[in-house]
Amino acid sequence: GRNDYARMMINTPNLQSTTRRHFFGQCGMGLGSIALASMMDERTMANSSNPFAAKQPHFAPKAKNVIFLFMAGGPSHLDLFDWKPELKKWHGQSIPESFIKGKRFAFMNSSFKDANKLQGTIREFKQHGQCGMWVSECFPNIATVADELTLVRTCKTDLFNHAPAKLFMNTGTGLFGRPSMGSWVTYGIGTESRDLPGFVVLQSGPRGPRGGGVNWASGFLPTTFQGVPLRGNGDPILNLASPKGIDGARQRQSIDAVRALNLKRATETGDPEIQTRIASYEMAYRMQTSAPELIDIASESKATLDFYGAQPGKASFANNCLLARRLVERGVRFVQLYHTNWDSHGGPAQTLTKDFDKVTKDVDQPCAALIRDLKARGLLDDTLVIWG
Repeated sequence: GRNDYARMMINTPNLQSTTRRHFFGQCGMGLGSIALASMMDERTMANSSNPFAAKQPHFAPKAKNVIFLFMAGGPSHLDLFDWKPELKKWHGQSIPESFIKGKRFAFMNSSFKDANKLQGTIREFKQHGQCGMWVSECFPNIATVADELTLVRTCKTDLFNHAPAKLFMNTGTGLFGRPSMGSWVTYGIGTESRDLPGFVVLQSGPRGPRGGGVNWASGFLPTTFQGVPLRGNGDPILNLASPKGIDGARQRQSIDAVRALNLKRATETGDPEIQTRIASYEMAYRMQTSAPELIDIASESKATLDFYGAQPGKASFANNCLLARRLVERGVRFVQLYHTNWDSHGGPAQTLTKDFDKVTKDVDQPCAALIRDLKARGLLDDTLVIWG
């Protein structure tokens, strides 16, 4: 009663600043917690709050999965897809003043007109497919799937430095703190995979993308929805395997004990972040089996490996394209592949020959193979593949 509460407040110094309402709300045996526990057992509470559960979107979608092939560093569209015959005519000549007057460009001083020469492509372009898409000689394999592609020419931004531009491409802003595209998608519609994360990141090339993990971060959304980087060889995720001496039974007991403690705290506080923590523990436990099986591409036929140019045990963009197909087959919602290094503006000799040839060769065969493989398996009907 009221008198009992008053006496307890007097006799308990650390509760003297607690209101009656806060006391019953925070107490492990408070009225709200007792009522909640009487209506919900632990199993119902956990299942109803699973943040990974697939959700029905507002409108019937054509695509249910996304594979984003992110070419980190900025591919020269003028040497790949964007045929500019007029620029070819001006190759090696000074920029007409009317082109640059009053304008600002990255890495170029408009006051030195004679020092700034226009550079047209040295690549041969041809039209391909029934659509007549222009594709350069750098992409002979991608050219064969031209009719499966849509070329978007209208993207423009004022962000030209690498890290802010990557952040902008992934989050819609060059500032930190916003959720990435993959995080928004999995937050909005969940995932159909029970044993793998809804948003997976694969990396290849000489170094990781500038900006690093902020490109696939969840921002102000719960951390459950951030991208999970998988490695193409060795342990798929660092620290995923159990320590020596810990078998499956002991691991399960540990997870169950942590889950019980988290459920007790969730009952006391109603904090939804605790439910995401419970789901994360369960996902990590299941991934100890599912992730190693996923990256074992040696189980694929030799014909499939040759088709992609993939080599088991060797990290590469080709391996990651094959892994992307395996991921969407298993219900993963959003797969993002980063491949570096497309930063090839170091001068004509470097830009248009050796380095550029290498990076285009890295991705040409695997990209075309991914599209053909998805189509052959009926997955291209509901998988959106983005190259950019």
